[in-house]
Amino acid sequence: MKNFEKKIILGVGFTVASEEEILEFITKGLLKQTEKYYVVTPNPELLVIANNNREYKGILNSAKLALPDGVGVLLGGYLLDKPLMGRITGVDLVESLCKRVSKQPITVGFLGAGPNIAVKTAECLRKKYPKLRVKYAVQEPNDDIKNTPVDILFVAFGSPKQEIWINENLNRLPVKIAIGVGGAFDFISGKVTRAPQFVRQIGFEWLFRLFTQPWRIKRQLSLLTFIVLLLEDKFFHNTQNLPNR
Repeated sequence: MKNFEKKIILGVGFTVASEEEILEFITKGLLKQTEKYYVVTPNPELLVIANNNREYKGILNSAKLALPDGVGVLLGGYLLDKPLMGRITGVDLVESLCKRVSKQPITVGFLGAGPNIAVKTAECLRKKYPKLRVKYAVQEPNDDIKNTPVDILFVAFGSPKQEIWINENLNRLPVKIAIGVGGAFDFISGKVTRAPQFVRQIGFEWLFRLFTQPWRIKRQLSLLTFIVLLLEDKFFHNTQNLPNR
């Protein structure tokens, strides 16, 4: 299986690849794959958590693919002279993957989010992509996910819970790939309104979410810590690249 280059930002290796390369890697790999793996989408908040939790940092670095979810990660890469190829959010990854695999004999499962949100997410995606092969959509782990094989399992427990859960359970589940997708189900199901496209393009989706969900202010304060950590890394540390996975 192909190994993409990874570049280190605050001790976490990020996959250097375009969204198209990631989609092709996942879908083509499923046709001949024997190795299980998982995908994470760290944002600045998760990098701050990882900086204070070595075990969690190890979980992020054990992912086959780590995709930058947040313009702050991209800016951090440029600041540290480790540019990445573009932002890939959990919600965009779910949408793009489901669109692509709906044309192939690839099955998916949805796990997590609030009451009935996984079901609504699956329904919304099936309306867009009628041939999408959904095996189950549940809020909590149950016998369905233990006994029903799927190719891709989308997990939306929120971070860091989802990454920890995936790392602990992947080898016991009949899935080929598990992907932590954060709040993706809330957006796709319509529970939460996503920022307009132009707002996303200029990198201010985080600000839009702050206006629509003021309770996130405590989480957004971690951006200040993230900036401090980047400046420390830039001017006082010499972080080495991780080996490719």
